[in-house]
Amino acid sequence: MLFKQLFDKETWTYTYFIADEVSKEAAFIDPVNTQIESYIALLAEHGLTLKYSFETHVHADHITASGLLRQRTGAKTCVSHKGGAQLADIQLHDGDIFKLGNEEIKAISTPGHTPGCTSYLWRDRLFSGDSLFIGGCGRTDFQGGSASDLYDSITQRLFTLPDDTLVYPGHDYSQRWVSNIKQERTTNPRLAGKSREEFIEIMNNLNLPKPRLIDESVPANRYCGLDENERQDAVARRDESADSCAARTKMTGPDLVAAAKQQITEVNVERAKQLLAEGNITLIDTREESEYAAGHIDNAILLPRGVLEFKLSTVPELADPSRAILIYCRTGGRAALAAQTLQTLGYNTVLSIAGGFEAWEKAQA
Repeated sequence: MLFKQLFDKETWTYTYFIADEVSKEAAFIDPVNTQIESYIALLAEHGLTLKYSFETHVHADHITASGLLRQRTGAKTCVSHKGGAQLADIQLHDGDIFKLGNEEIKAISTPGHTPGCTSYLWRDRLFSGDSLFIGGCGRTDFQGGSASDLYDSITQRLFTLPDDTLVYPGHDYSQRWVSNIKQERTTNPRLAGKSREEFIEIMNNLNLPKPRLIDESVPANRYCGLDENERQDAVARRDESADSCAARTKMTGPDLVAAAKQQITEVNVERAKQLLAEGNITLIDTREESEYAAGHIDNAILLPRGVLEFKLSTVPELADPSRAILIYCRTGGRAALAAQTLQTLGYNTVLSIAGGFEAWEKAQA
């Protein structure tokens, strides 16, 4: 086997490269788009075929190279089905096994930093993404994060691995590159000897600045790092089975919208007006800032589709998942996908305005 830990100094991101030198199959974990040429060169140097590009989550601090690697090599992009990356080839689930020759990489669901966080276990090596750092852990104050979920993920899923399991994090800002489970369980200052309540208090009082690249990274990473033009032709693949990656269906953007509309509730403009008049409902505009500035429904809160779950914490009333939500975009497509995401995040009542803002304006004429 061939294993390399790669480092992007601009974003302090670790990327991991695993290859089976017998089958010549390889995989990247958390590749960074600015390093694409070095990845291609690495594959060529060893005569390897890239089979998978894994993401530990939808990142807020760099843009992934997964989409570019798919274009250049045909590799399958793999992201949690809870990650909100609509264009990923494989929407993976907890316990999924991926093979490189005779080697196996196992997906371990570790929500908390984001709902879709996934760690990967290969042999005695854990790739923990932003769930578990060396002497720390990922933040939980945005991206739909949950300190309680992260505590469970780390203490019940990761700390139960063998003590000598090596921990390779998604980032480190002190030039450390590896730890192990025993070291983190016994010395990690956020977790060692801490109760759930103590951990939650620590996480709720970090008061960290927002990531510098979040507004650029999150929308791009929802589309596997592809830019606006590349997205138009991108093809989405989704697992039909939680247990297998073999049965997948090919879906275009319109297909995704149609599928989402089957899972949400739409209301017409008249009913939307009634709900707003009654109160006790939060109105969300999922369009882009320029569209919102050109005209919007009164009292609508702007949460663009691409960064929706990452900005939910900026809306106090949405801290309560039982809060009713009314959502819209220009014609209904983006709102349908956003409503589906909100349902995945646990919101009980999410309604979309059929026809979107265009229907609303037409009704006012």
